[in-house]
Amino acid sequence: MGIQRMDNVGIVVEDMDAAIAFFVELGMELEGRAEVEGLFADQCTGLDGVRCDIAMVRTPDGHSRLELAKYRSPVAISTEPRNRPHNVVGTHRVMFAVDDIEDTVARLRPHGAELLGQIARFEDSYLLCYLRGPEGIIVALAEQLRR
Repeated sequence: MGIQRMDNVGIVVEDMDAAIAFFVELGMELEGRAEVEGLFADQCTGLDGVRCDIAMVRTPDGHSRLELAKYRSPVAISTEPRNRPHNVVGTHRVMFAVDDIEDTVARLRPHGAELLGQIARFEDSYLLCYLRGPEGIIVALAEQLRR
């Protein structure tokens, strides 16, 4: 049998509160927070002595989730440069559909969001942009244009 669904995307962060605030401002809902540790955590991650705080945020429709994880042990490894360009192998982005792209960008700016380029129009279908959020996370926004 194949997969049933995509459950969540995991993102390691250093500042959990800032990451939660950013994604809540985007329109996601905080589903819960927990501490994860123990043998099962070591076994599934391949790390020893895992202790991390996690927060699950979900889209308003309840179908998509991000799991934010702050490692207390072993300490998270930071790669440089932190604000990598979009075309680095293995690094991409998380995309969200929004009602009003300009309003969304304006609301996220106080949370550290910076446009990577500009809001662009794809034919008569979409307004699109990439922005960098907390921890260097690249977030894409798409506003479908009404016909």
